[in-house]
Order: sequence, then C-alpha cells, then structure tokens
Amino acid sequence: MAVLDILTYPNERLREVSEEVDHFSDPELQLYIDDLIETMHAGPACVGVAAPQTGNPIRLLIMDCSLARKPPEGNHGQLVVFNPVIIKWSGMDVAREGCLSLPDYTGNVMRAVDVTVQFQDRHGEEQVVTMTDFEARVIQHEMDHLEGKLFTDRIVSRKADLFRRKVRSPKKRKPDPNSPAKNTDQQPSPS
Repeated sequence: MAVLDILTYPNERLREVSEEVDHFSDPELQLYIDDLIETMHAGPACVGVAAPQTGNPIRLLIMDCSLARKPPEGNHGQLVVFNPVIIKWSGMDVAREGCLSLPDYTGNVMRAVDVTVQFQDRHGEEQVVTMTDFEARVIQHEMDHLEGKLFTDRIVSRKADLFRRKVRSPKKRKPDPNSPAKNTDQQPSPS
C-alpha cells in the first residue's frame, strides 16, 4: 500500500466530473482502494478522501467518521463508496469544513442534515445507508469532489465564510540534557 499524492487547488483536474465504475473485481482497482484508505489515514484529521483528489477521475470515495476527533455515535465506520447517489435528504445546517485539496482554508458550508445514499461497495454490492449530521456532511463533501466541486463553491460569501487556517508556532523544546551544551559566555578562540 502507498500514500498517494493529493492534488491541491488550483489544479484543474479537481474540476473534472468523474466516471462511473463497473469493474469491481479488477485487482488494480482493489489495490488502489487500499492506497486511498492509507492516504486518508495519513491526512491530518482526515475522515474522507475522493479518488479525484489523487488525479483519478472515477466515482469512488472513502470515508470513516470513527477517525474524527470526536467520533459521532452510530457512525458507519469505514465505507468504500462507488457511484453514490443521494436518494433522500432533509434539513439544512451550516458548519465549518476543511479539505486536503485546500489545506490552508476552512469555510462555512450549508449541507443537508440527513441523507440516504445508494451506492456500491468495494465488491460492487448495492448498499443503501442513512447518515446524519457530521457523517452526512462528510459524504456530501466527498461526493462534491466526484462532480468537480470544492467546498469553496458552496460557501455564500468568501469574505464572511472563508477562513485562512491559523498556523501554529512550533513548540519550544526543552534542552536535551544529553547533548553538549553551547556555552555562549566564552569568547571566540583566536585563530
């Protein structure tokens, strides 16, 4: 397995609409799924990734809300999702989102609170899953990538709803007692 490179904005390949998948038994596809899962696990605070983010324009996303800092109760764990379609939705809510493809920004995005999604799993078996709140938000975010959309396309106002991530200053390290200390009080030796 390998961690795949993530395309970042403004790479135009992020804007491609993805193709449906119908060849689930392909060994290369199965290996790619494993690479995509590893890529998701390698991302900072990452709970989902879509194939187009790695430059592969197929209708595939991986998500796992159990990886969240505060995992929602009743989440479905790791899902491999091919060819997803929202067949039912209700409610709307605004919440902050981030994205591996826009690593320097977060934004307030309005999404459905509850969704029922029909998709095929990694073996091509039909699934229908109902998701709510955070999990519903994650699948909608990842499905946008399959349509060539980014969360910034869904914010109402770039001025009011788009935020630059705060850069944390590195923590100061305590001196290592096992390393030779530099004595700054000494004068340089003559040469």
